[in-house]
Amino acid sequence: MANLKTAYNEKYRALIQKDLGLENVMQVPKMEKVVINVGLGEALQNAKLIESGIDQLRLISGQMPVVTKAKKAISNFKLREGVPIGLRVTLRGNRMYEFFERFVSLALPRVRDFKGLSPRAFDGRGNYTVGVKEQLIFPEIDYDKIEKIKGMNITICTSAKTDAEGKCLLTYMGLPLRK
Repeated sequence: MANLKTAYNEKYRALIQKDLGLENVMQVPKMEKVVINVGLGEALQNAKLIESGIDQLRLISGQMPVVTKAKKAISNFKLREGVPIGLRVTLRGNRMYEFFERFVSLALPRVRDFKGLSPRAFDGRGNYTVGVKEQLIFPEIDYDKIEKIKGMNITICTSAKTDAEGKCLLTYMGLPLRK
């Protein structure tokens, strides 16, 4: 299911090169990785949330997530150092393209009142981050097996040097940005 990868190599790369006025094919920006990050602050009270979060993130990404732990103790939040508090998955290669394609074509259209993603979420170096309020937009998730609705941050890292290059790449790849 690497349709997007072959489409990029055969079609989009030349179009992006022409749009950006680049001389060398190797200068054309490409997607390097997609990082999915889920914060589970409620896991301090309920340890089962980590297990269900791992299962759901594995379904969504097709890869085993890494449990992230607290770096510092914060007494106001009853947080100790080393306590599991989130999940993270880094996708590269074919899995990255497969996830991106599913995210753009299946998950985003299921968001209520969706009019496109904000074009202002670039970080200055061509990377794009989008926050998703609930994991239910992914078709792999079974609504009945959900204990708690969790949001996630999805960061698309590109080799682009500027936001304009990253925006050009991601719009060609199908990311629906608002005008």
